[in-house]
Amino acid sequence: MNMRIFSSVLLLCFVSAKLCAQQHKQADTTVNHTVPLITANKADLLNNVDVIVNTQMGLNNSFSNGSYTDSKFEVNQFRLEIKGNVFQDKVFFRFRDRYTKDPEVQSVDNITRSTDLAFIGYNISERTSITIGKMCAAWGGYEFDMNPIDIYQYNDIVDNADNFLTGVQFNWKASANHTLSAQVLNSRTKTFTELYKNVPELKEAKFPAAYVGTWNGSFLRGKFQTIWSFSIFQEASKNGNPVNMYYTALGNQYRSKNWLVQYDFKWSSEQLDRTGVVSSLIPESLLGHAAQHVDYKEHWLRLVYSINQQWKVSTIGMVSTAHWKDVPDVANSKRLRTAWGIIPSVEFYPIKNYNLKFFGAYVGRYLEYNAYSKSTYNQANSNSGKMTIGISSPLLIL
Repeated sequence: MNMRIFSSVLLLCFVSAKLCAQQHKQADTTVNHTVPLITANKADLLNNVDVIVNTQMGLNNSFSNGSYTDSKFEVNQFRLEIKGNVFQDKVFFRFRDRYTKDPEVQSVDNITRSTDLAFIGYNISERTSITIGKMCAAWGGYEFDMNPIDIYQYNDIVDNADNFLTGVQFNWKASANHTLSAQVLNSRTKTFTELYKNVPELKEAKFPAAYVGTWNGSFLRGKFQTIWSFSIFQEASKNGNPVNMYYTALGNQYRSKNWLVQYDFKWSSEQLDRTGVVSSLIPESLLGHAAQHVDYKEHWLRLVYSINQQWKVSTIGMVSTAHWKDVPDVANSKRLRTAWGIIPSVEFYPIKNYNLKFFGAYVGRYLEYNAYSKSTYNQANSNSGKMTIGISSPLLIL
């Protein structure tokens, strides 16, 4: 069954069950009394289930190289989420499907790409749990940790990654302030050929796996927090030697009464270009497959100032550099491209203590290429902008 149909049917069942639990039975003298499919006792289980519509929509106005291009109303984000506990706080689940993404079934994990989350978990004890299914890869950093409806534009690595992968996760709460997690996941949702094409001399891994370790820390009574991670992706081998990707993300957050400061550093060293930015710059006639020996470095900084309970202003600054170590001309820089981003925004929360907001934001992107990219690949410096005005909320409907 199509995931979108399944989620809609499931939502209808939840709402119907809630109504059945609230309405009085009506006598019917024409048929024998029967037991309802969903009894009041079963409907009580819904008290442990949340149905959330994560949405961001508004008017987008686009610009390219300083010129206005178009305007249109768009649903930027619409993700239906169902989560909860189903047995004495021991068994839990979470399902989230994105309706603004093509629901194409992926060839590796056999589930649609639009499905972010579809997992079942078990609390082994108060400190430990295990989760199996499609889940968030536990990348470090606060950029990826945010609800997608609060993001106006991702930096390059997160924007181009497979962020939701199928596998198993183990969590251990070492103390009240520190949690460790380990994941073993499929390293991708597509086949090797679909993602990288035919790369000479490389042999595809029989089990393309991602190994992710994450530490969540809290200091100074929660004022300073961290989300740090390190990941290894096994993709292929060359002459018996592994061809891997190594990804480090270090997220740091400081919170005071009125200020929120978040800073992420990310570094991805890819023996085979998983992020894909470098490969996209090289014409197929010159390469014809994913580039090798690339790396990406990123900085992401977010400043939020709360004027009061209803008004917030924020600014995000980000930079991402793409390097190719195999540039044929050794006299040229290995840095093929630098991407800059600036995102100022204003947010208004009309209802106190409720996460619904009206927002206005501008996303400015600036791409700068080195001399080799310009002369060999015909790349040119460019900039783009998007001014958006809209409404956003994780609407809890059940």
